[in-house]
Amino acid sequence: MESRTKGVIAFIAISFGLAWAGMFASVLLFGLSLVNPLVQVAGIAFTPAIAAFVVRKWVTREGFADAGMRPRLREQWRLYLAAWLGPLGFAAAALAVAVALGVWEFDAAAFALLPGVPAWASIAVLLVVVVVLTPVYWGEEFGWTSYLRLRLLPERPLMSTVLTGLIWAVWHYPLAFLGYIEFANVTLGLAIWTVSFLFQEVILSWLRMASGSVWTASLAHAGNNMVLALIVGIAVGEDRVNTGALLGLVPMVAVAAWLLLSGRLAADRPADAPLEREPVAAAR
Repeated sequence: MESRTKGVIAFIAISFGLAWAGMFASVLLFGLSLVNPLVQVAGIAFTPAIAAFVVRKWVTREGFADAGMRPRLREQWRLYLAAWLGPLGFAAAALAVAVALGVWEFDAAAFALLPGVPAWASIAVLLVVVVVLTPVYWGEEFGWTSYLRLRLLPERPLMSTVLTGLIWAVWHYPLAFLGYIEFANVTLGLAIWTVSFLFQEVILSWLRMASGSVWTASLAHAGNNMVLALIVGIAVGEDRVNTGALLGLVPMVAVAAWLLLSGRLAADRPADAPLEREPVAAAR
């Protein structure tokens, strides 16, 4: 227990320290924009993975047996398919709600993202981009879902998931003050953002644990950012960030509620996946 607590504290300190230092330094010292993908990758995206690696390797010395690095693609192809296409389904559901509420009038041409390319082909390209960018989003999932979520309260999966989602949300907060995202009402915007992270973490945790691999969660995370957020954002407009986040929440809440009520989050480990255990250092 003592070693696990030390590991969690070290992970949070390193992941926040590196990421926040990178965010503030990029903007305030070097005048760079956090909207730039290269800045995000170079200074932010991999900091949770770096923190998890440092903790596993040198702080607790527990190693990587339960890190979920095996893809397990052949055994878990259904979960990979759900992780890949799920965000597109979420986007379709969110847009259906937008139409029903009168927030958006259906216009397929709005999603023709590339000149001369029809909407369906543009979305197909997005789905390919999601696969290509999955290793980038692994940089977060290897830390949050494949380390912190396993270590906070391993005997209480729901509470561990909630706490991981909250910490993950707070880790993003500086982005609202450094030009990455602009909320008309910062307090309301951060509140909606936090709720979104919480429900997203329920789904990502289930994918990670049910598949025994961090790659399913990484794939879904990429899809949530590159497909769900982008498609809904195009529909409602960039000046309505909160509306887009709320619309995206509707399908997430429905799926998360199903996972929770069906007990899938509590029974979220494949039979042949390694058991979580106290770090080796603690048993000496």
